[in-house]
Amino acid sequence: KTKTGMVLGTPSYMSPEQLAGKKVNGRSDLFSLGVMMFQMITGQLPFKGDSMATLMYKIANETHPKPENIRENLPRCITIIINRALAKNQEKRYQTGAQMAGDLRKCAQIIAQKTRRKNKPAAS
Repeated sequence: KTKTGMVLGTPSYMSPEQLAGKKVNGRSDLFSLGVMMFQMITGQLPFKGDSMATLMYKIANETHPKPENIRENLPRCITIIINRALAKNQEKRYQTGAQMAGDLRKCAQIIAQKTRRKNKPAAS
């Protein structure tokens, strides 16, 4: 059992509500997943700070960099998913993991279709 206001976990991956010591739920986990996705896609964390206080402030108050500004040619559906997962307000995030998984599946299908069209040999 943890004490109220105690911060446990890796701060870079924590949701704004978790850092504030508020009640967390699955939407907080989806924020953390959004941080991981951002890092996998861009090679960097969405929020950085020289101190714990600076990092916590940025997570709670600043908008993350646009993934497409860090990595060119990023499919739009990926940026939409990351942006929604990293919304500061829980109500604007995915409400369930199933909802996010559905969008990820649709995005994977879009990317696969574009890749097939791009790699299709030209008719002679």
